[in-house]
Amino acid sequence: MRTKIVLGLILVLAIFLRFWQLGANPPSLAWDEAAWGYNAYSLGLTAKDEFGRFLPLDYLESFGDFKPPAYAYLAILPVKIFGLNEFSVRFPSALFGVLTVLLTYFLVREIFYKSLLVNRCSLIASLLLAISPWHIMLSRAAFEANVATFFIVAGVTFFLASLRRRNWLLILSAVCFALSLQTFNTARIVVPLLALGLAIAFRKDLWQQKKLALASAILGMALLLPTIPFLFTPQAQLRFKEVNIFSNTEIVTMANQEMVNDNWAWWSKIIHNRRWGYFREYIRHYFDHFNPGFLFFRGDGNPKFSTQDVGELYLWEAPFLVMGILLLLRHRRGYWWIIPFWLLIGIIPAATARETPHALRIETTLPTWQIFTAIGVVAFWEFAQKQKKLINYVLQITGYGLLVISFFYFQHGYWRHYPKEYSGEWQYSYKPALEFVRAVEDRYEKIWFTENLGRPYIYTLFHLKVDPKIFQQTAIIEREALGFVRVKSFGKYHFFSSPEEIILFPKTLIIDRPNNLPAGGTLIQTFSLLNGQEELAAYEI
Repeated sequence: MRTKIVLGLILVLAIFLRFWQLGANPPSLAWDEAAWGYNAYSLGLTAKDEFGRFLPLDYLESFGDFKPPAYAYLAILPVKIFGLNEFSVRFPSALFGVLTVLLTYFLVREIFYKSLLVNRCSLIASLLLAISPWHIMLSRAAFEANVATFFIVAGVTFFLASLRRRNWLLILSAVCFALSLQTFNTARIVVPLLALGLAIAFRKDLWQQKKLALASAILGMALLLPTIPFLFTPQAQLRFKEVNIFSNTEIVTMANQEMVNDNWAWWSKIIHNRRWGYFREYIRHYFDHFNPGFLFFRGDGNPKFSTQDVGELYLWEAPFLVMGILLLLRHRRGYWWIIPFWLLIGIIPAATARETPHALRIETTLPTWQIFTAIGVVAFWEFAQKQKKLINYVLQITGYGLLVISFFYFQHGYWRHYPKEYSGEWQYSYKPALEFVRAVEDRYEKIWFTENLGRPYIYTLFHLKVDPKIFQQTAIIEREALGFVRVKSFGKYHFFSSPEEIILFPKTLIIDRPNNLPAGGTLIQTFSLLNGQEELAAYEI
């Protein structure tokens, strides 16, 4: 009973931290969030995505990126219930974030089922994930990676539970793994490796229930059938080609120059081979994700994933993380190897990217960090209990104090400072600008919107709740050979990258950067970020 009460309190805390003011902080929508929301809106009304594809199961086309579609389908019901707004778009991520906290408790119990301390360890791991800066920030925005993490944790948990109980949970595990592949691109590398590792390690158990295992594998593959043909198309590889380190020609140039310096000696062709250069670059990017600055001090350099003054993990967790790793490797209880294996393969795809470390691309490693830390915390707790009362009290008060102080420091920064400091990173000025446009649009024949802040068309569709049929019928779209998309206009709305593209007519409204007054125009209103900086302005012709 006591365990259930504590777990219930942890879940209440997780719900509060993920749902409180969900539509207000982050202060606005990133363009990917707006795209998820509008696609869910379009699918709910017309059964077509924003570009008119009927019930797409292989991908959603978004700004030239081709994403797994699951998040848009998960957002349909919240958008139907709550309307097209920030809260409804972020609802699936917050919900599955809470459910991941719950599943972490059961995951730890399945992995360390033989340990006498499993109950305490599972509760602490869930608590650490519930208050994690990393998981909170990714749960409070419409990041499909956060949903994929839930499906991966569920897949592993159900897999282990099914082996011990020999029941239908194995089928549910296969479904969860398949759904993770339909949710986030990184999962398409991590999950097959993770599932293969589990299958090899537990091959004897699977053989003993081979009919159920075969049925689970067939069902999992069936769920992936709509996607498999797309994975072999150039569009599926577009995003990887755009961001991966292997397209960096500087490494080839440097390798060639070093061989020239060595007069093309045979040994120089070996030690300066470009493949060796790419390998070194990959290893460097891989270990970037263990950088203490990233983990404990600053977090990800992208403010969407970090407040910039708190790490992805709390600083106090560092010694317990190290202690937990050492203790796990020493005692090797239960299915201990799953945790380091999961962590190590979870970073493999992220290390191919040019931008590292990257909190979003390695979110699939959660909650392994929290499980390691929980092991260290439990060991510290046991150590403190064996000391004299005074020392025990000092150690416990110190531990609780560090936890509470660091937690409230992060919360204070996130609520008091973060929105004002980083509203520009979330394209905040689009919302007040489009609220103004909605109020005055009937006065104008043409409305021009600058692309200077990026992707204005999707914000226009989202905030004005444009009928998907109108967009699909009137949109003028440019598609480059590689798949990049630019929406030039729809209806009376036009989007420009430079003022020279604007065609001036009477009754024209222009939304542009401040101090870009067009010839013959009149400034009628400006739109500022939360820190007071003017970001956009409305001009009338």
